[in-house]
Amino acid sequence: MKSPVVKRSVVLDGHKSSVSLEDAFWMGLKEIAGKRLMTLSTLVDAIDAQRQQGNLSSALRLYVLEFYRSQVPATDGWEGPRERMDRPEALLSQG
Repeated sequence: MKSPVVKRSVVLDGHKSSVSLEDAFWMGLKEIAGKRLMTLSTLVDAIDAQRQQGNLSSALRLYVLEFYRSQVPATDGWEGPRERMDRPEALLSQG
């Protein structure tokens, strides 16, 4: 069975390095770079320069996660599954 994590080569500050990422995160990075009108290498370099701990692969995953999380608007009065657990009728009516 093939692993969903793929090792990819990147150039950081002129030095070749590698990161292990799932395709979904790699595609997310490409999309973000395109939206910001920058190359993938430039984006990865910027993320690397700003990370304070952990490895680069983790920093890239967290960056993609935070980017997409910031796209979800906050909604007043929104109830998630935890909030609805106290109100079973709400779970049934959401059907």
